[in-house]
Amino acid sequence: MPTQTPAVPSADTIHRAVKDFQIELSPEQVVAVQEYMRILLFWNDKVNLTAIRDPMEILHRHFCESMYAAVTVPLEKGRLADVGSGGGFPGLPLKIVRPELEVYLIESNIKKATFLVEVVRELGMTDMHILVSRYEELGEEVAPLDVICSRALGEFGKFLSWAGSAQVAAGQVVLWIGGRDLEEVRRCQDWEWREPITVPRSLQRFLLVGLKQTQAADCARG
Repeated sequence: MPTQTPAVPSADTIHRAVKDFQIELSPEQVVAVQEYMRILLFWNDKVNLTAIRDPMEILHRHFCESMYAAVTVPLEKGRLADVGSGGGFPGLPLKIVRPELEVYLIESNIKKATFLVEVVRELGMTDMHILVSRYEELGEEVAPLDVICSRALGEFGKFLSWAGSAQVAAGQVVLWIGGRDLEEVRRCQDWEWREPITVPRSLQRFLLVGLKQTQAADCARG
């Protein structure tokens, strides 16, 4: 027998969850979270978008942790790229909570990219770009970027070199990162790193924000 898709959290449950992450959502944004999760849970049986199956854990680990950058970095508007977007995290939740952002979702897996197209279409999102590509192959197509985000990407040296290149011209990077990788990333001298931001409800997950060195120097002079 086919597995029944789990029910998504109620509006009250979502409001309580995001409050722990200093986030406030409008009724329309809550509906967008619920619809996005319904599509995710349905597709996840066919395409491995996330190893997490419990809707409440998906809400906290994927939605809340992604949206947390909107209030702690902070992110309000501008051009943002999500590298290795997969199931759309963090780019799509950030777009829900900050609709003024212009978002590029970069995903090399065609099936996952097709899922992203479906979510964007169903939610009626605008200023969204889904690029089926390895990030290393992109440059002028996305430049200039205000922020580049990524979760659990790995190969940090190569990624940070690309993000800081003249072709991409990113001013800031935001990484969702485990404690074991903090020192490796902060050894990269091309970026000025803020103190790691502990993710609520976690012990070893952080947001790490880097400002391009030339931009950091300009800010210091200003």
